[in-house]
Amino acid sequence: MKKALIICYYWPPAGGPGVQRWLKFVKYLRDFEIEPVVYVPQNPHYPIQDESLLAEIPEGIEVIKQPIFEPYGLASVFSKKSTEQLSSGIIKAEEKQSVLQKLMLFVRGNLFIPDARKFWIKPSVHFLEQYLKNNPVDCIITTGPPHSLHLIGLRLKFKTGLPWLADFRDPWTQIGYQKKLKLTRASQKKHSELESKVLTGADHLLVTSYATQKFFEAQTPKPVSCITNGFDEENVPEINLDKSFSLSHIGSLLEDRNPKVLWEVLRELKAELPEFGSDLRINLAGKISASVVDSIKAEGLEENLKLHGYISHQEALQMQRSSQILVLIEIDSAETQLIIPGKLFEYLAARRPVLSIGPAESDVKKLLKDTNAGFYFEYAQKAQLKETLLTSYRAFKERGMPTVDADLKAYTRRHLTAELAAILHRL
Repeated sequence: MKKALIICYYWPPAGGPGVQRWLKFVKYLRDFEIEPVVYVPQNPHYPIQDESLLAEIPEGIEVIKQPIFEPYGLASVFSKKSTEQLSSGIIKAEEKQSVLQKLMLFVRGNLFIPDARKFWIKPSVHFLEQYLKNNPVDCIITTGPPHSLHLIGLRLKFKTGLPWLADFRDPWTQIGYQKKLKLTRASQKKHSELESKVLTGADHLLVTSYATQKFFEAQTPKPVSCITNGFDEENVPEINLDKSFSLSHIGSLLEDRNPKVLWEVLRELKAELPEFGSDLRINLAGKISASVVDSIKAEGLEENLKLHGYISHQEALQMQRSSQILVLIEIDSAETQLIIPGKLFEYLAARRPVLSIGPAESDVKKLLKDTNAGFYFEYAQKAQLKETLLTSYRAFKERGMPTVDADLKAYTRRHLTAELAAILHRL
């Protein structure tokens, strides 16, 4: 059996999407002759926690922990709320930022390169170099963001010569929020240089979307594989569909992803159809920006809105299966074309129709078309969005919304782990 050292930041009890990918890979790797050893921070700053995920760690898995210094703890002395928002990825529009928030963004972008977890690089390399002398492994895996973890892999590769796979759950310099960090030219250059070193230093690169794969293949001669996120074939008790015409978005909905066109369409339908207002329910679960809530209220939809806050993974699965329509929103930008949100695959597993709004070119659009699992709209396609929602509502009233019937085996976590294991056995 091959042994793999997996270096990651997000690990139970961390909640949210960042923890899911490698928790699930670890869950199945032993089935494919790979024994995982997981290295994580001892005292991380997790903006979201979900204790229920601890039960998913397989019995007997070795988890090594070492202390980490994170400047978020110091920053919270000045503004706990701003610090929590920044660490969660919530960045307000520039015109709405306070002087303190602008300063914090500048410091985050220019002093902490590639990110605020950079102080874990040196002690981790020192610790793991000694650990590997007494506990040999066959390969090293790093997963980011935070992309500072790839620099741990880069240095260990140099010191040990072990094969190294770098997994990018999100892009680095092409990620959407990079432009908001008020980077100087020198800082932009430093990010690009570090990214290039990782892309050319790793033995194999792993990404989560086909667009990112194409982008990286143009940057490096090293092999790049796309293994998307996926879903577990979980035993969720049978759940009745909502009696309301429920549209549910599960996960963070931040200011840049505020789908104003959707709220406008729902307001118009509510005004035009006598029963629509009493049937409509908008479920938002997770971190929701105040600007999103304000937009919904401005369209007269406050009585239709239900804010659930952060919910556990099990509660999320239940909501996905009971909703009439699942909503997926992405920022209308070139950068988000490189991302397939992890929640899409759980949406597919729920077999409820997906309504997605995003940029013109997106892997999400292709995936929904291939699986016939829902509808994809650009932000400018208001008339088409309205017509689809009207058709869906009529189906809901007359015969009920249909269940998605598609072969989704290729997106199960076990199948995806088999693909990963095949790569690791070739390293």
